[in-house]
Amino acid sequence: QVQLLESGGGLVQAGGSLRLSCAASGVTFGNYAMGWFRQAPGKEREFVAGITQGGITRYANSVKGRFTISRDNAKNTVYLIMNNLKPEDTAVYYCASRYTYSYVPATTTGVYDYWGQGTQVTVSS
Repeated sequence: QVQLLESGGGLVQAGGSLRLSCAASGVTFGNYAMGWFRQAPGKEREFVAGITQGGITRYANSVKGRFTISRDNAKNTVYLIMNNLKPEDTAVYYCASRYTYSYVPATTTGVYDYWGQGTQVTVSS
């Protein structure tokens, strides 16, 4: 049974940084593309960053240059380093996994197979 567990969220001031982690269990982690999404109150879940099985990354325009996604297959973990955080980054952040081999990270929620429970990120102004 696949389980994804996010951690690292919290309250931070604008301009600050956080590192989110997503630990996977029940999978051969290297076989999965991984994605980070976020959902703010009253808004749809949106793509933030993704990384393929081969390590190709992709970012939403709103976070490009500020966020970095990486993976450690030996630790079954994907990370999202978030720098220069802004109040508009406030949301629940979710990680997701996709078994289908991906040449580029997918940005739509419907193609991901498994989801974590989410971790809250709040950026104060």
